[in-house]
Amino acid sequence: MPSPHSTHKHIRRDYPNLTFTASDTFRWLPSTNTIEYVSAATERELYLLLHELGHASLHHDTYTNDIGLLDMEREAWNYALSTLVPRYELDRTVAQSIADDALDSYREWLHRRSTCPNCSAVGIESTKHHYVCLVCEQTWRVNEARSCELKRYTT
Repeated sequence: MPSPHSTHKHIRRDYPNLTFTASDTFRWLPSTNTIEYVSAATERELYLLLHELGHASLHHDTYTNDIGLLDMEREAWNYALSTLVPRYELDRTVAQSIADDALDSYREWLHRRSTCPNCSAVGIESTKHHYVCLVCEQTWRVNEARSCELKRYTT
């Protein structure tokens, strides 16, 4: 397997239309065609970079509801696993494990957001960031909370 550092250089050459910027997080910014990445040259960071490259390659832009975000995350990981990992001759088993962990964290994120603050049943998102409980009919809104603490506010 090639080193993470040499693979990163190869990726940058292969995608001259994208801007790669070192940051403290991984993120796809469609408005500027930029991938922010953590510059630590480890195998894990390389797979996370491929995931963000998946978002860019699939032209992911915005989502209208929380389940839509989960769908985009799944699509980006599937693209990374099926297209980018083989292209750069990387370890599919390691990549799959990292993808599974990342998707599990998004599923947990979605579950926490959709849990009723009144009765703990699962609710549904009625409009972006607004939920309603299927059991007690409590309504609540949630903050963005992708990289910060989740907050739920009853309405």
